[in-house]
Amino acid sequence: MSATISVSVIMPLYDADLADGAKVVGNIYPAGGTGAAHRNVLFPCGSSATAARYDVHAGHYIVSATLPSGAVLSEDAEAQEGQETRVALDASGSPYETYAWQYLMGNIEPYSVYHGTGDIPVPRSSGSRITGAPGREFTAPAHAVWIGNPARNSWSFASMLALAHDTPHKPMADLMAESPPCVISRPDATDETCHLFRFGPDGPVSTPVDPLPHGPRQFLVVRPAAVPHIVTLPVPWDSALIEVLVNDRRSPTGSPISVTVRDNVLGPALGYMARGALDAAATLVKDAAFPLDATTRNPLVAAAGAYVLMGTELSNRTRRRNSWLSNLRDRADWMSDGSVLWAVQQLRQARTDAELRRARDGLIEAYDRGVPIYTLGLSHLMDGLSEFPDDRECARRLDQARRLSWRVDMREPFVIVRSRGRLE
Repeated sequence: MSATISVSVIMPLYDADLADGAKVVGNIYPAGGTGAAHRNVLFPCGSSATAARYDVHAGHYIVSATLPSGAVLSEDAEAQEGQETRVALDASGSPYETYAWQYLMGNIEPYSVYHGTGDIPVPRSSGSRITGAPGREFTAPAHAVWIGNPARNSWSFASMLALAHDTPHKPMADLMAESPPCVISRPDATDETCHLFRFGPDGPVSTPVDPLPHGPRQFLVVRPAAVPHIVTLPVPWDSALIEVLVNDRRSPTGSPISVTVRDNVLGPALGYMARGALDAAATLVKDAAFPLDATTRNPLVAAAGAYVLMGTELSNRTRRRNSWLSNLRDRADWMSDGSVLWAVQQLRQARTDAELRRARDGLIEAYDRGVPIYTLGLSHLMDGLSEFPDDRECARRLDQARRLSWRVDMREPFVIVRSRGRLE
């Protein structure tokens, strides 16, 4: 090969935590059908990220990138013999600088639509199961409540179902918290229509909190359109920030709340995964070795990689994968995702009644550990339990999991429960 094409995706991400940019998936195709193609490769996305270089034969090429939002960018490139041809795909267009990460993930509209004078577009999906029509008159959420140390049983299916369906006499955060919850009086960014909250390893970024004990799981209770929601926060995620977007417009996705991880690799992978683009997610994760090997360091990262691996069946290293999932299950008993992943893997491999029984017991264990962090975990749990229709224990748990799922936006990567309870 005698020519080079270097590619970058230009999107100002502004914040120092993403100075090296994010990774997105793209392709380099010869326009004439001959020559070397680079399929499912990674391009850096940011304002100053170093371009990725790919060797090609001289000729005409089409360079394209698919963002986690689903947007496709493309540009023609003429590769010259002995030269480097630079391609910069333009992904700018966020309605605000501080919302650039949400724009990359597809959770907010481009500038021209967001600030346009026309009606708010009908959301792409009604799968969020949120009632009420969006409009241009909004009431900003008075505040959100961070639960940094919830009671151990607060994420059980019974507790979540009670919060989702009942109208308790006390605020939900008080019912869930082991230590006093923290009121966040103001988002990190807001235009009174969309409200952005950020969380780090030690809690809310915008609201300093006194040192408090942190539980293995954390939640945010927030109220878009006067409907309280219980938001699962995937923290701590190493040093990465977590963003929660409360979107009263509910456009373009239909979701009033979105949770994203500002991780330059797994953040986009979760975005692809949430939209069903598992092949793109797998390109970022590869065979998921690095997040699965991180089981002891960060089980949240390990679980994300394992869900991608399970969704694509990329790796044939079944024995090693079983060991990874067993390790995740044993070391993170505070989250049911490890048990879900292990049990579903056992169910797929089962050939004998004893192996089926082992998978069944793993699913029971997963349910009893509480509501998963990932919505894929809730989906896999229901699918697995449904394989045992004549088992009364499985049938009872399946019924409860399904009841809760109707209160969950199943298109979001992390579990968000719509409730009837009180915020304040």
